[in-house]
Amino acid sequence: MSGKHSIPPRGLEFGASPAAAKLNFQGLFGRMFPDLPAAKYGNDSITKLTKLAAKMISGFDAPKDGKDEEESGIPALYTYLGQFIDHDITFDPASSLQKQNDPNALTDFRSPALDLDNVYGRGPDDAPFMYDEKGAFLLGTRITGGDPMATDLPRDSGPRQRAIIGDPRNDENSIVSQLQGLFLRFHNRTLAENPKDIFQDIQKRVRFHYQYVVVNDFLPRIVDSSVLNALKTKGRYDAAKLKFFKPKDPPFMPIEFSAAAYRLGHSMVRPGYRLNDFILLPIFPVAKIPAGNPPLPEGLTGFRKLISNWGIDWGRFIDVDTRVYNGSVVDNFRRLQFAYRIDTSLVFPLGNLPVSVANTKPFSLALRNLERGFSLGLPNGQEVARAMGEPVLDDKHILIGKGVDKPAADEKPVPISDIDPIFEGNCPLWTYVLAEAMQHKMTVEIPVTGKVPITTPRLGPVGGRIVAEVFLALMFSDKSSFLTLDPNWHPKDPKYALKDFVKFALGE
Repeated sequence: MSGKHSIPPRGLEFGASPAAAKLNFQGLFGRMFPDLPAAKYGNDSITKLTKLAAKMISGFDAPKDGKDEEESGIPALYTYLGQFIDHDITFDPASSLQKQNDPNALTDFRSPALDLDNVYGRGPDDAPFMYDEKGAFLLGTRITGGDPMATDLPRDSGPRQRAIIGDPRNDENSIVSQLQGLFLRFHNRTLAENPKDIFQDIQKRVRFHYQYVVVNDFLPRIVDSSVLNALKTKGRYDAAKLKFFKPKDPPFMPIEFSAAAYRLGHSMVRPGYRLNDFILLPIFPVAKIPAGNPPLPEGLTGFRKLISNWGIDWGRFIDVDTRVYNGSVVDNFRRLQFAYRIDTSLVFPLGNLPVSVANTKPFSLALRNLERGFSLGLPNGQEVARAMGEPVLDDKHILIGKGVDKPAADEKPVPISDIDPIFEGNCPLWTYVLAEAMQHKMTVEIPVTGKVPITTPRLGPVGGRIVAEVFLALMFSDKSSFLTLDPNWHPKDPKYALKDFVKFALGE
């Protein structure tokens, strides 16, 4: 690959030629630990992985209001911020679960940087259909149920009414699509408040706020503080502290991150969400509901015009306001929803994907993840831990199941070695990262009236270090990021977080 990713900012600046933009949108996948052997699971590896995947899917659980034992102390919107970030930095349309893949030959069609190319696309010169004459994003039709200014994404006039946005994947469910809408509105408000600034300056300001949230709010939510502190000097992230993924020019995306560690978000997904006072829906229709359970309504799947009353009440997803409580008991109807705990359990719908979501087998997201890691030749978790100089988890501490405080007798997590002897000292990296998080719990006070403590697992020294080093290395590699351009920069409030980003986008 030729050309540099970081000067100028990766095809996002308006005025880039189509040829240059096409070149700059390409990057490579590679390995963080190239010398480690690929994990093997016997002569019938897929059968073994299928057994493990089945144990990683929880029983049927309909979407519901009210306290949930699987909830963490992380507001639910962070799950979808994680998905949004993933779409910003990676896109691998060519990989297949049906064959062995060479990660060094895979192309990452998303620029490997936290630069919002999934929002800005190629800018108003090369993508004028996304902007008005002042450089503001065009918005879609008004929707109800959430904030009074809520809109759908702009859409084409074709039969499927596809969203006209920088990355079509940000329309794949109605939560991430509305989060994408908040980014459009954040840009538009920034532009309205700074009408004399050129487009690149507005774009830079939006990117800096986003990057600040990722580094100083999102990472501390999902990674143990001891891991993050080891990457700092005098309280600030230090490129010299990165041991396993050094900043590179051009950068690449390690498969240990994209195919394993950063798939933590799958365990954080709830079976469904309440969008507003009127709408409580599963994440998508479930094809195989166990006997005795009522059918579920349609799900939150996307790639279509948003239903007019599906506007999100953002206070249900992020602590932008104070929800009503009666003493220490929440008014469940308007409560803040929380992401599920990071553990080795995925909700039932993710083990039974409808054809509309996954048009080929396997229809279990757990199995798809495990097969993908195997097809890419990922090392097992124990090998990675040893390579990082970290204590290796015993099999008895690699527990498969829900990481709740008081599991029911029939839901107690089991050691991975009980599932099949092939996994003794040989845990797939994705599963290892999730099991490690279950050993790194902390108690946080959820943002409600009164102080309600709740257990929240976070990524540990293997999974957390991989995720944190990749994020930081991408930013240190990017000469347009705030960590490189101005490491002392911060919003007016140094405690700035996702809730503040959302409030500004909402006009508050």
